[in-house]
Amino acid sequence: MRAKNAKNNVLVSIVMGSDSDLPIMTEAVKILDEFGIGSELILTSAHRTPERTTKFAKTAESRGVKIIIAGAGAAAHLAGVIASQTLLPVIGVPIDATPLHGLDALLSTVQMPGGIPVATMAIGKAGAKNAALFAVRLLALEDPSLNKKLTTYMARMAKEVEKKQENLSCPKS
Repeated sequence: MRAKNAKNNVLVSIVMGSDSDLPIMTEAVKILDEFGIGSELILTSAHRTPERTTKFAKTAESRGVKIIIAGAGAAAHLAGVIASQTLLPVIGVPIDATPLHGLDALLSTVQMPGGIPVATMAIGKAGAKNAALFAVRLLALEDPSLNKKLTTYMARMAKEVEKKQENLSCPKS
């Protein structure tokens, strides 16, 4: 499989069921880039290109991939299908693509049968961002420099909240 915008050392594959998922899954790319983690974007569908999906799942580990983030909407079987064909950790991101506003995708992603684990995040952009941060946490378990970057990131988020608090103007009673 050829990866779009792949870095030399791809550790995380970001898989989408449709090109319309790109604006959501770009949030994961941004986080991984911020931490200097090589990633790739793969377009494959559990339903429309099942052979392509199987080939991706079965070859990801041999290509050096450590974690797979899979985003899909509607029936959203992509993460589960991939998880059934690899031992790599799979993180699912449900996408709002139907009149059900992503609830169908959330339920399809989170309701895996016993033995086929998929870590499932929130629907949409927040889910894609958290999927990437979860991948960073997993990789940081064995990478002290990545652990330090993650600690700094978390401290920066806390400082941003404190700064926003300082900027709040509360009405006086």
